[in-house]
Amino acid sequence: MARLLLNRRVFDVDSAQRFLVPSLSQLHSPYRMKDMKAAVQRLQAAIAAKEKILIYGDYDVDGTTAIVVLKTAVELCGGSVEFYVPHRIREGYGMNDQVIEEAARSGVRLIISVDTGIRAFAAAATARRLGIDLIVTDHHLPGPGGVPAALAVLNPNQPGCDYPCKVLCGCGVAFKLAQALLEKLLNRSTPSRLLISFMKVVAIATIADAVPLRDENRVFTRLGLQGLRTPVNPGLQALLEIAELMPGRGLNSGEVAFRIAPRLNAAGRMDVAHDVVELFSVKDATRARQIAARLDQLNGERQQEERRILEEVASRCEKEPGFAEAFCMVVEGEGWHRGVIGIAASRVVERYRRPALVISRDGEEAHGSGRSIRSFHLLEALESCATLLDRYGGHAHAVGFALPASRVPELRAR
Repeated sequence: MARLLLNRRVFDVDSAQRFLVPSLSQLHSPYRMKDMKAAVQRLQAAIAAKEKILIYGDYDVDGTTAIVVLKTAVELCGGSVEFYVPHRIREGYGMNDQVIEEAARSGVRLIISVDTGIRAFAAAATARRLGIDLIVTDHHLPGPGGVPAALAVLNPNQPGCDYPCKVLCGCGVAFKLAQALLEKLLNRSTPSRLLISFMKVVAIATIADAVPLRDENRVFTRLGLQGLRTPVNPGLQALLEIAELMPGRGLNSGEVAFRIAPRLNAAGRMDVAHDVVELFSVKDATRARQIAARLDQLNGERQQEERRILEEVASRCEKEPGFAEAFCMVVEGEGWHRGVIGIAASRVVERYRRPALVISRDGEEAHGSGRSIRSFHLLEALESCATLLDRYGGHAHAVGFALPASRVPELRAR
């Protein structure tokens, strides 16, 4: 045990206690995050005025669970919330100007992004032009140009933010806004119970997004896994049932990562991620089981497509022995499912132990996803190739990008 703690850079008794027994009291004040006060004040005003609020999320587990957390918190405080999740294939990653314009026509005056938006400069300008206030909540790394000109930007990784925990996932950042809102608008004794109830969903997102399990992430994960022993949410019950994880026993992070998260991610990878939000929101157990069964089916389809891509990669490596010896493998295929190339990239990294970019070509367009080894900052590498790319973003070890198909050979040559 002592060796484990030392390896985790835990050097004193108090730190060891916090590491081994995470508790709700270890959560930082959400107001230590830059722009939190402005975000809460605007959200409070919108709730009081009965304004229509739109939550704009991403299509992966992190994004959809972030919608669930923030939507639930706003509704508990009396707010009216709609949500939007882009279609991975038709729209791709990021905020769509057309969605913002449609929201303006429907009377929305406040949009909150979750797990997206930190590079949405055009979307922020569109919102401002249409008289919509935008609150960005995200955890992805800002680009060289800084952050969008929004009413508030909540991101522990933005310049000038002194928030102690820099490794929150997108749902974790959304949770901090929910925490601040609940503590502001509800009875003091209520938020603690509600915050613990949110931990199950936040834990799933934290584990699924593979962020480091330290600081607040350990609190989310420990309390969330405890709560998953006996979930009362019909959607969670149905999800555990379809994953053959019987209630009443303790779950571990591996079971969440490999049996729960893939089924939730399959919605956004293979079809429409709205199903995940509905799964966690539905009150009817029969409907919850129907959604869970659909997610299980989509996960099976995802597994088949993943195997097909990896077989093609392996075949190419056999035919071209030097191909797998490049420091960063760049592989592409016509018509590979864009919802699966990210997880395929992870498998390529595991198999060949080097960074990998997996690219799906579709006519003149190409969309890629990259994963990296611990010692290589993949986002910085992409930034050095920015002139080749139409758009890109992500983290040190996970990126997404788009470029003209004709420029894929140039990207490989870099």
